Order: sequence, then C-alpha cells, then structure tokens
Amino acid sequence: STRLMCKRPPGGNRAVCGVYTFRMEQAGMSAAGPSRILPASGYRRMRWKNDAGWTSEILKVHDGEERDTNDWAWRLSIAEIESDAPFSAFPGVERVLVLLSGNGLRLRFDDGESPALRPPHDQLRFAGERAAFGELTDGPTRDFNLMWKRDLADAALWHRPLVGSMVVFVEPAETWAVHVLAGQARFADESGLGGVQMGDTAILVAADARTRYVLDGGGEVLLVRVRPVDPA
Repeated sequence: STRLMCKRPPGGNRAVCGVYTFRMEQAGMSAAGPSRILPASGYRRMRWKNDAGWTSEILKVHDGEERDTNDWAWRLSIAEIESDAPFSAFPGVERVLVLLSGNGLRLRFDDGESPALRPPHDQLRFAGERAAFGELTDGPTRDFNLMWKRDLADAALWHRPLVGSMVVFVEPAETWAVHVLAGQARFADESGLGGVQMGDTAILVAADARTRYVLDGGGEVLLVRVRPVDPA
C-alpha cells in the first residue's frame, strides 16, 4: 500500500510530507528528466485531441515507443473550457481533473452519472474511456489535468495548504510535481531550484537514493506523485 503523510512536529512550523513505497525499476517508461521549475509562461498551448477546446501542456513523459501524439506514459496539463463541449476519449488512461478557476463544471457521462466540480478546487478521478460531455456552470473554467496510462504508471494527487515549510521526500523511480495554486514559495538553496509563483510547476526526482526537498512559502499547492507500475 501507499500512503501520503504530512505531519507537523510539536512546536515546529514545518510540515513533512512523503509517500513511503518500495523501490521499482522504470518498466518501459522514460524518466521525467532532472528536477526543475517549469514556469507557467513556458507551457505549450495546443488544441484538444478532439479540437473542441485548448490545453496548456505542462509536462509529457514518454514511454519510449514510437513517437506520435499519444505516446506518453503520463501527462500534466491545464484545460481551458470556454463553452460546453465533449471530452476527448483516452482508452487505457486514468484521469484526475481539478477545478482551478471559474464557477464550476459538470461532467455528463454516457452511463448517466453527472458529477460536478465546484469552487474552489473540487477534483474528480475517472477512466479516460468513459464518454463525457462538459457543461459549464456559469462562464469559462480552467482545469488541472493529470493523466497516466494504467499499464505504465500509477499516480495520485493531493490538494494541500502551504503554510511555512513543507518537506517532500522523493523515492528513486518516483516523480513528484508541485503545482502552485495560489501564493508563492521557494525551495531550499541546496536543491538549486529557486522560487515558484502561482501557476508554476516544480518537477522533483531522485537519482539513486531518497531525496529531500524543502519548500518555504504561503499559499496552496497540488502535489502529484507518479511511479512506474510493478512489472510483476
């Protein structure tokens, strides 16, 4: 099993967060690259797969197979939804959608389920195969989108406040992403990463040993943890 733990020691102002898991080799999935800050101004804006909207791509990690438009193992992006529209289908993919801004979004699935994402930051996990139609509650929305292929990766997402310091422990073969929902923060000098602003995303990896990252600031963040599936 895997569990996220965020604990503040008595009398301290530092929350310690981490996922404790066994080490695995990367089964057919290339690494996310070095630890780095991805500024919001550098995200790549593109049309949706079904051409019904826009996406700002934060990061796409490939699986090492033939390079086409859908060869990634996992992906982070921000969808811009300006009108009611069908969602693209992604067979074999698991998704988590988080409302970033706007008055809300309802997803109507073909099976009759119609969950709603409401402010400030509701989230929904669903299978990419499910046919869905997005209906805006009142005006456009922006939505954080985490997707991963089930046969290549396993992922989880948490929404957490940032008050003072937070420590993230990254195990070998894992990748963590810290997306800043609000506020600003700075990583400890020894990380070499520097500061992050609202909308930026930090990518955190470990080399051969568990690596500790300290983030100081105030606001709110999304924590994403991705690891390769166990080939067994």
